[in-house]
Amino acid sequence: MIGIKPLGDRVVIKKVEAEEKTQGGLILTSSAKEKPQMAEVVAVGPGTKDEPMELKVGDKVIFSKYGGTEIKYDGEEYTIMRQSEILATVE
Repeated sequence: MIGIKPLGDRVVIKKVEAEEKTQGGLILTSSAKEKPQMAEVVAVGPGTKDEPMELKVGDKVIFSKYGGTEIKYDGEEYTIMRQSEILATVE
């Protein structure tokens, strides 16, 4: 459990690192890496009357590329975003 408690329909996610190599084995420089769009949910708000919370801690999700607010907390990087900015869960 992290020390961040999102409000309303917001969630806190931690991005999954981008791949260092392509499928063909080419090593990517940091500028060539695609911005990661996959993350793990680390905290969820209670939801709202109009937007009940569908996500739970531990869910793997795909999110909108430029969505949310990036923050640093306790030396780690997180993103806080509305549940509606999450595009899908990954099973």
